[in-house]
Amino acid sequence: MKLASILLAGLLVLPSLTADAAAAAATEKKIDDLLGRMTLEEKIGQLNQLSGFGYDPAMVGRINAGAVGSILNEVDPVTVNKLQREAVENSRLGIPLVFARDVIHGFKTIFPIPLGQAATWNPALVEQGARIAADEASSTGVRWTFSPMLDISRDARWGRIAESFGEDPYLTTVLGTAMVRGYQGDDLSKPNTMAACAKHFAGYGYSESGRDYNTTWIPEPLLRDVVLPPFKAMADCGAATFMCSFNDINGVPSSGNRYLLRDILRGEWGYDGMMVSDWGSIQQMIPHGYSADLRQAASQAINAGVDMDMEGYAYVGHLKDLVESGEVDMATVDEAVRNVLRLKYRLGLFDNPYVDEKTANRFYLPQSLEAATRAVEESAVLLKNDAGVLPLASDIKVAVVGPMADAHHDQNGTWSFDMEKNRSVTPLESLRDIYGKDKVIYAPGLKHTRDRSTDGFAAALDAARKADVVIAFVGEEAVLSGEAHSRADISLPGAQSALLKELKKAGKPVVTVIITGRPMVIAGDLDSSNALLYTFHGGTMAGPGIANVLTGRAYPSGRLPNVLPRMSGQLPIYYARKNTGRPAAEMTLIDDIELEAGQTSTGCTSYYLDAGDGPLFPFGYGLGYTTFSYSDPVLSATEITPDGTLTATCRVTNTGSRDGAEVAQLYVRDLVGSLVRPVRELKGFEKVILAPGESREISFTLKAADLGFHRLDNTYVVEPGDFQLWIAPNSAEGTPVSFKIVH
Repeated sequence: MKLASILLAGLLVLPSLTADAAAAAATEKKIDDLLGRMTLEEKIGQLNQLSGFGYDPAMVGRINAGAVGSILNEVDPVTVNKLQREAVENSRLGIPLVFARDVIHGFKTIFPIPLGQAATWNPALVEQGARIAADEASSTGVRWTFSPMLDISRDARWGRIAESFGEDPYLTTVLGTAMVRGYQGDDLSKPNTMAACAKHFAGYGYSESGRDYNTTWIPEPLLRDVVLPPFKAMADCGAATFMCSFNDINGVPSSGNRYLLRDILRGEWGYDGMMVSDWGSIQQMIPHGYSADLRQAASQAINAGVDMDMEGYAYVGHLKDLVESGEVDMATVDEAVRNVLRLKYRLGLFDNPYVDEKTANRFYLPQSLEAATRAVEESAVLLKNDAGVLPLASDIKVAVVGPMADAHHDQNGTWSFDMEKNRSVTPLESLRDIYGKDKVIYAPGLKHTRDRSTDGFAAALDAARKADVVIAFVGEEAVLSGEAHSRADISLPGAQSALLKELKKAGKPVVTVIITGRPMVIAGDLDSSNALLYTFHGGTMAGPGIANVLTGRAYPSGRLPNVLPRMSGQLPIYYARKNTGRPAAEMTLIDDIELEAGQTSTGCTSYYLDAGDGPLFPFGYGLGYTTFSYSDPVLSATEITPDGTLTATCRVTNTGSRDGAEVAQLYVRDLVGSLVRPVRELKGFEKVILAPGESREISFTLKAADLGFHRLDNTYVVEPGDFQLWIAPNSAEGTPVSFKIVH
């Protein structure tokens, strides 16, 4: 009976596989037919992406001539349809355009920045946010987004850390896959989907000194084990497009990197989607010092495997001459055009090229705002809560202070091109709704986060003295993070730290809410606060989400997707570090060193004299309004073979008096390897909601194959030896258990 069921299941799957293969073959046949009828100029046109500027005669002329394949930044559905009609009805071959836009964390309904979404540790919520973004954006004709960003980001000085899912490749892989599912749905040809774009390929997050566009030097094992796994997962899950990065890797810019784009992406991974340059990144190989001129840059990019030139004018300016001179083979151009046309077929644009203007502008739906609010709630990370200051009581008078309390624009964060700040609900507005205007005293203290004037301090202190509790909203304006917004000093800008110290003089509990685009240095601000809630730019519903957490209508369940450093000088800093030959022990800090002490008196181990060892808060950390206990993990086996699996089980119990959510995290360590291995690596997580006294058994299945690594010769190996395993609330806690991989 069991065999019969298996055979029946196979018969049910087989027709589906056959149908998919037949559909793919039919698409390739259509592409062959189109390619056979295209002139070289029309082929080059398909590889050209331009930024839109309305229904302009110059753009219409290019479209009619087949000289443009994609338009970005055009979001008016009427204009989109007019331009599309020129392509479909008035060009020689009628090939539709694909319209693109940076829809990074929402279109109109703005969700938390991706780093904030990572703090939720909730893939379902990330997928839902992407699904809402796709529905809103596609209603205007946008069918391609340049998201998700999968750069492993371990240097908080880098402004684009805001777009990332943080420092860990496993968490990034899980959340990136969820975001692709949300954008693309189960059928990319449906008109309410968007093609995802896995970016930036690759290594952008390793830019030296945290400076945007900077160089990177990435050894092969680091590239293979940390940088590339999220991208491999995107290729496997069907992300429709990839984007190359601005940086060079080991001296070769990504836009001309044949090893990355052809050998790995196309060769090893078998990817058949489309590769687009970043904005002008082909021409930027000239200042890199890799290309002598734009002609050479065009040759290097097309031969490396960049299919579409985004606002670079390299292909339209030089590709025809390069083909005619024999420097670029026609087959190379055809391959790139094939990848572009395949994207358009997969999007269903040949069958359904136009926007339904009657159903356009599906913005701010009640269910979308509800999901955005929940994303803010779940992204809030409680770092300190002395004497149970939070949640706030309902019958108190509240002083609301700080430049981020009523920042309609800035709470939306980076890459919020289409947000409408009048639709943003701020924390001040939400707290007034909850407590009533007469119970909320507002005195911002500072006009904006960079404000250094103390003129408003007196009014803020007076408000604090009149209230039962002070809530100070501080952080970074939107413009201080994101692309080209790196910072060498990542402490609170302006006079915000001084404002927090001033507020303490009132003798009232100070609740600090940080709203930011990156991990920040907050050690001194923590000392000025009785409670501290760390949040990221939350978008449209930042106010309700934060207010709900502060007042106990929702419980904090966010966990840090990056460590928080003690000082900027520790950067880059991350939990999956190597141990060194002299790990930190018996540290003597700078203020404790005796005068004229001997050179070796501080112990000669690996730490900073002024910052000690490790971060202020570890990766995965976060408190709640209740407490949890963990039993020691129980393993299904203490020895497994390199092709085996084991199950690790732990009981998590809510030991407090309130409902709460806990994120149980699975970590492993390979104790001895032919290459030194990290002290811990995340291999699984599960978010659970428990009532007071409730317990839940949490199990993780771990494959030995997932515990391997790449050697210097680029071979992947699962080595026998001793391992440790933790199921813990963060990367610094838990009781380890041991197991072995044996031959």
